[in-house]
Amino acid sequence: MEHFSDSMAWLAKRDGSLVIGHGPFQESAEPGTGVSFYVQNFALSDPRPWKTPARIERLGRGQHLGFVPESFPFDCAWDTLDAARFSVVFQEIMKSIHEGVFEKTVPVVAEIGHAGPGASTAIMRAMLLQRSPLYSYGWVHGHAGFAGATPELLFSLAGNRLETMALAGTARSEDRDVFAVDQKEIREHEYVAQSLVSKLLGLGHVERCAREILDLGSIVHFLTHIGLELITPKTPEELLRRLHPTPALGPLPRTSETLAMLDGWRSRLGCPAQFGAPFGLMDAGQFHAVVAIRGIWWQDHELTLPAGCGIIEASRLVNEWRELRLKREAVKRFLLPST
Repeated sequence: MEHFSDSMAWLAKRDGSLVIGHGPFQESAEPGTGVSFYVQNFALSDPRPWKTPARIERLGRGQHLGFVPESFPFDCAWDTLDAARFSVVFQEIMKSIHEGVFEKTVPVVAEIGHAGPGASTAIMRAMLLQRSPLYSYGWVHGHAGFAGATPELLFSLAGNRLETMALAGTARSEDRDVFAVDQKEIREHEYVAQSLVSKLLGLGHVERCAREILDLGSIVHFLTHIGLELITPKTPEELLRRLHPTPALGPLPRTSETLAMLDGWRSRLGCPAQFGAPFGLMDAGQFHAVVAIRGIWWQDHELTLPAGCGIIEASRLVNEWRELRLKREAVKRFLLPST
């Protein structure tokens, strides 16, 4: 890659390879005949989410570093977050849980930053350099865009084989031993895993692996791999609407009422529309979609760093606020100079 273009998209695939698309992009309701990116918002309301690039580049596993251009050091002043706004939303959520409206939901807090020259290039470079088990992704259009390195695969579809995962429950890596037996975190993870399995019932024989711990360096998550062979072929759009949002990012139960409540909380706390949305790639008839988390959004020199936390009846305000900071700090570490 000789340079970043002002219109581009990319996604790292499960095998560690990277597909990069350069604009101009053709937008449509259906994928093109070659490579198409799926760039959507959380509400899945964009009528033309498929973006077909004018040209593509492919990088094999481990080739990223030599193809990513150097950039200016990342320079950003972050605003102080207002805990009071989150506290109000937290209390509203707990009231709804006690009233039986839902068992779990995932509000999002966004930290705002004011960046110096070249910040977007530095962000893109940092995210492109992240490797498995993280999936690098990004979308750039002019002076706006977003880029991240997410640990969460929404699903991959190759023929009739579907692979997905439940990823929920978070702690610092140094707390791994106590995290492994933390009943609140285990319960939160099981909400997500069981809900995913229930959404797949009727599509084929569901294969659920044992819960494990995914270590991402500074933080750990619970992870459960889930797969199946589809009895009847499904399009990516059918599966996207069936699986998104999982309770890892959305409400449980997922109804029009609980989704509307979550949308209201996300808006009040400044969450970008694409945060937590599916970000996908159709390539050679195979579809891969990740969940757009652990990223930074930008518009000119203003940056937005969102993070979400799963709230259940056992949640406590101070612990959720600490988890939100933990996730944001994990993203900021991507931008530290490599040693």
